[in-house]
Parts: sequence; C-alpha cells; structure tokens
Amino acid sequence: MDAALLLANLANPPVLFFFLGMLAVWLRSDLEIPQPVPKVLAIYLLFAIGFKGGVELHKSGFDSHVLTVLGVALLAAVAVPLWTFFALRRRLGVPNAAAIAATYGSVSAVTFIAATSLLSHLGVSFSGWMVAAMALMESPAIVIGVVLARRFGDESATSFEWRELLREAFFNGSVFVLMGSLVIGAITGESGEASLAPFTSGIFKGVLCLFLLDMGLVSARRLAASREIGLFHVGFAVLAPLLHAALGIAVARMLGLAAGDALLFTILCASASYIAVPAAMRFAIPQASPGVYVPMALALTFPFNVLVGLPLYLAVINHLWK
Repeated sequence: MDAALLLANLANPPVLFFFLGMLAVWLRSDLEIPQPVPKVLAIYLLFAIGFKGGVELHKSGFDSHVLTVLGVALLAAVAVPLWTFFALRRRLGVPNAAAIAATYGSVSAVTFIAATSLLSHLGVSFSGWMVAAMALMESPAIVIGVVLARRFGDESATSFEWRELLREAFFNGSVFVLMGSLVIGAITGESGEASLAPFTSGIFKGVLCLFLLDMGLVSARRLAASREIGLFHVGFAVLAPLLHAALGIAVARMLGLAAGDALLFTILCASASYIAVPAAMRFAIPQASPGVYVPMALALTFPFNVLVGLPLYLAVINHLWK
C-alpha cells in the first residue's frame, strides 16, 4: 500500500472522528450522541450526496457511457449475493448465508460518502452521477437473498408478504431520500445547486465528521457485544471486501473509468449494508441471526474499508491507471 495515501486517509478529519468514536468505547468514555441526532445526520448526508449527484446527471445527461456503468453496477449487485450465498451455505446454514449474501450484495452509503470525502481531500475528481449507481445497487441483493432462502431452505419458515419486502427493499427511508434527492437535483440543475450550495456543500464535511464519530461508537459497541462472531466470520468480513474490490477494479478498468470513479465503483462492490438490509431481513428471514450479519458488516467490514480499504484500493488504482 502507498504509505502516503494511508497517511492522507488517516489525516482526513472524518476518518479521525470515526477512530475517536471507537477509542471512546475502548477507553470506556461516557461519550454519546443521543437519538434522533444520528438519524437526522444520516438523512442529511443522503440528501446532500443524492442532490449533488442529480445535479451532475443534469449536466452530463444519460449518455451511453453512464448507462453502461449503471448496467454493470446492477449486474454486480446481482452477482455478489449469488456467489456469497453458495460459498457460505454449508458452513453457516441457509438463513444466515442468505442474510449475509444480501448484506454484502448491497452497499454502504456511508462508505461511499467516506470515499468521496477522501477523493475531495486528495483533490481527485469524480463524477457525481456515480450516486445513481449506488442507488441501483442497494435493493436487488435484498430480493435475491430472500429468493435464495426460500429456494434452498424451509419455504414455510420464510413465509411473508412479498409486497412488504419489495416496499422495504425499494422504498425504505435511505433509498427513498437518496433517489428523491437525486431526481430533484437532476430537475433543478445548476440553479438548484446555487441556491442550496451553503447547505449541501458548506456544512457537509462537518456533518460527516459528527456522523462518523457516532459510527465509531456504534461499531466498537457492536463488536464488543457480539457473542456469535468467530474467526471464520472475521476472515470473511475482511477477505470478502478485498475480493469484491479486486473484481470492482478489474471491471472499472475494462469500463475505462477515471481513477476517482474507479474508486467509487470499487467501494460500491466492496462495501456491505448495515441499514437497509437488516431492516428487511428482520421480517423476511427471521431465523437468520442479526448477531452475525450486522456486526460483520458494521463492526468489521465498515471499519476495515474506511481505515484500510480506501487507501489500499486507491493505491492499486493509481498504480494500474498510470
């Protein structure tokens, strides 16, 4: 890994605040960000990143390159949960394998936002319309995970209303705010960008720091409280993002993406959902253990990607893109 990139990532204020949150738990500080503040911060971040992505779509339009990238992103959201399920089914059982497949097939919006923060910190340009790829990749894995659970498990044990699943997958709060903001940004374009600039850009990084401080607290507490995570789970939570990142980098290279966009595509492939997927799995696959798939995504993969993965992936991209 490029030491300079690692240091640049660690010197990025949002990452330092994330580590500060974890440190507070390890040192048994009484630091806490009370609810519903973290939820408000999350809604703001999704709104801001979605709106800015919509503005970029307004400027660039849906040309053939954009549509190709979005199509490939959708294929990745289908392929990742499929291989993940079959790799884990015998070891962890159908319900947990299906839930983990959905978790790692979906994406982490916060990891994506952390990647944009790093690129901005380094002065590396990227396309705002990559937010559309993130929006497309969030929901399909949820449906695939449930289909796999019903196909290879006890179908009666996973009985539920498909209408409710699809509503949760495609209209849950995070997806709805992100997609709605994207559409509004695409409609209003430069005029909307100018009118909301102090709000969507001026305070963005400060809000991200506060949110990642809370994420550090939550991640460390989840890891400390988990009693179902073993060495196999830890190994998968670290190796899976590395494998998915390698595939993402290879595909980004074939698509001819610029370095900044390649990192964003890579982190979409390498991240894991800890918000949308658990909410859907809770009723769709109730026999899957949240004590397994939530800590894996939130307390292991998320910190790994934020602290180590981002500079590692960018270092590989910079080397290959020379």
